[in-house]
Amino acid sequence: MAEPATPGSPLAPAAGGTPAAPRQRTRRRNPRLWLSAVWILLLVVAALGAPWLAPHDPLAQDLLLERLPPFGFEGHEAGYWLGTDSLGRDVLSRLIYGARIALVVAVAAAFAACLFGSALGLLAGFYGGWTDRGVSRGVDVWMAFPPVLFAVLLVAVMGPGLGSVILAIAIIDWTRFARVVRAETLVQAHMDYVQSARVGGASRRRILASEILPNVLPTMVALLALEMGVAIIVEAILSFVNLSISSDDPTWGGMIAEGRASLHFAWWVLVFPLLVLFLSVLSFSQLGEGLKDQFDPLSR
Repeated sequence: MAEPATPGSPLAPAAGGTPAAPRQRTRRRNPRLWLSAVWILLLVVAALGAPWLAPHDPLAQDLLLERLPPFGFEGHEAGYWLGTDSLGRDVLSRLIYGARIALVVAVAAAFAACLFGSALGLLAGFYGGWTDRGVSRGVDVWMAFPPVLFAVLLVAVMGPGLGSVILAIAIIDWTRFARVVRAETLVQAHMDYVQSARVGGASRRRILASEILPNVLPTMVALLALEMGVAIIVEAILSFVNLSISSDDPTWGGMIAEGRASLHFAWWVLVFPLLVLFLSVLSFSQLGEGLKDQFDPLSR
């Protein structure tokens, strides 16, 4: 005999005597997703509105204002909220203009690596055979090089500049997309819906574009957001060793390099760019994971 429905069960009769419909499961809001999105939105606003939001010219030097402490500390000067560096340049203005360079590199390099690596991963995972073997061997050989040292070598050969930094990051990190997308494509290619599409007479190109790609897309989006954070780190490393753009232009890595030299005299020159860099990389990472959880059909 079946057990009678308890009052708290989904199948318990409603007040009118008819069984109640099963309760819909609601997805919990992911605070990581929204907090990360808010920080990235602030970065985008700062980068786009830098000429209006920056309180001072980021390149303007005034030795009479060197190493002013930030707001709330003794010796603070009105209008210099985060203090000044050893040349009297406003730290807040340089952080705001540095966001421009960081976001340009992040978006351009990540999209370039995503398009190239994901295309190879889709083809290798779906077609298999010599295509899969060729892509897999190429990825293995490419990943044998230390990525940071490889980036430094590429920029040193191509010459410093924003284009060189973007190209170097894309050349290095396409393997991340190729490996993950290939593995996800292999899983999706053996799903029942793909077999049904084949039985229905769909072409291989149509199956790849209409059936597999939409289900691999959440993974690609998560990797894309993660890659943006990685690109910001690599650009900061290259600017730290003066291999990014001109040393006069404000970059977070350049500010960290300068702050390291004056840590005992002006700690804020090092701490604030480090904090912004850390929050930006963490936000892109959490944004990618949050988007995958939000839109992946398997997680619903």
